[in-house]
Order: sequence, then C-alpha cells, then structure tokens
Amino acid sequence: MLTAATSRLAFRRSFSAVPRRSIVTVKDTLYVSNATAIGEGRNGTVKSDGDVPLSFKLSTPKSIGGKGDGQNPEQLFAMGYASCFLGALQFVASNAGKKEAAAKAKIHSSVVLGHAAEMDGFALKVNLKVEGIEDESLIKAAHEFCPYSRALRHGVEVNVSKV
Repeated sequence: MLTAATSRLAFRRSFSAVPRRSIVTVKDTLYVSNATAIGEGRNGTVKSDGDVPLSFKLSTPKSIGGKGDGQNPEQLFAMGYASCFLGALQFVASNAGKKEAAAKAKIHSSVVLGHAAEMDGFALKVNLKVEGIEDESLIKAAHEFCPYSRALRHGVEVNVSKV
C-alpha cells in the first residue's frame, strides 16, 4: 500500500534522477488549458478552465489502498491520450486521402501505474489499441503526429516555479 510519506519520498528521489534528453519544444501557442489541484492530491479536487470548465473529485484507486470513489490522474490521462490519438489518426488519414479508413476507428487506452524499474519511485506505461482500421501505416503516422505520443516518446518541456 502506498502512503503519502512513501509517495513523497519516492517522488523526490525519482525527480532528481531523471536523465536529460532532447525534447520537442513548442514553437507557438495554439491553445492553453489550465488546471488547479487542491486538497489532498490524489484525494482532492482538480478543476480546469476552458470553454466548458471541468471539476473532478479525485480518489486513489482501491487497488492501491484508496477509497476509489472518484476519478484518478491515470483515468484522466488515458481519456486525453485516447481522444488525442483518435484525432491524430483521423487527421493523418484525411491528409493521406483515406478519411473513410479512420471514420469508425476507436482508440482504447490503458495507463498503468507501477513501480519504476530503473529508479526509485513510480512510472507509467501506456497501451494503445486501435480498433476499426486495417492500414498500419496510418496508425504509425498517427503515433508520429499525436502530441501525447510525441511527449512520451521524446519528452516534453516542463517548467516548475513558485507562484
């Protein structure tokens, strides 16, 4: 079972041990979404802005010692990745003149939280399954184009500062 103290210690250890690598950076801004987490982290609340503001009660999953009576970050990430990948798939299919090939596609995403193999702390693993499309070149092109895939494959610029 994960405790708050264990999680904080693991985070501090893993944060300092993250290797540097080249990352894909943002050239210009097309859209910005802001979110604020308050309360007890995984057992608090997260709110976002946007055209349709969202608010979720968060809860640690039962499988890792929580109540499981709310959403968790892995669920939210899986939902965002699935929808972004589907959009990327439809975009690349349309640009290749194969719009109909991706019209009925579905993306199933699975985000796995576990212990990191290479360092202390935790790690994520993502599994994507593409349903309803046979052209593997379109799937590969979508994986190259999707911002979530790029962030996980190449890294993402992260700036942490004090308000």
